Amino acid sequence: MGDMLVKLYQLPESESAKQFAERTGITVRRAIGPELVTVAEWIEKRFGKGWRSETEIAFARQPVACLIAVKDGELLGFACYDATCRGFFGPTGVDEQMRGLGIGKQLLFEALHAMRDYGYAYGIIGGAGPVDFYRRAVGAVEIEQPEPGIYSGMLKLV
Repeated sequence: MGDMLVKLYQLPESESAKQFAERTGITVRRAIGPELVTVAEWIEKRFGKGWRSETEIAFARQPVACLIAVKDGELLGFACYDATCRGFFGPTGVDEQMRGLGIGKQLLFEALHAMRDYGYAYGIIGGAGPVDFYRRAVGAVEIEQPEPGIYSGMLKLV
């Protein structure tokens, strides 16, 4: 899984968070500090300690660089940026039972718009898993690089 590059100044049109909420009943919003433990534990349970660590870094940013998808007080998904490195999108994930509802795509768009609004012209999707999804959704292109890129020499998680 290599990295991908997204032109934040040329993002395709997308549904607004308000429109998405009206259509689905799912709110996509920036997380707040008191939610850190709840979000971090939810992520560790579904995606592991590494993503939890990155999310905790995203919570340390001001403003918090973690967006969450919520319905009826239940966490359905998340997306972070500026966690591994500045200008990086990810990690991101959606509860397995909730996939296919457009939550991941909405989280992606909201996070990339936040990055653009913060002043970035480009965003990097680090270690992009679903390459075709990112290519279709936001026109991301693969960055030629040796594997594993920025993650080279990373400590093993216990």
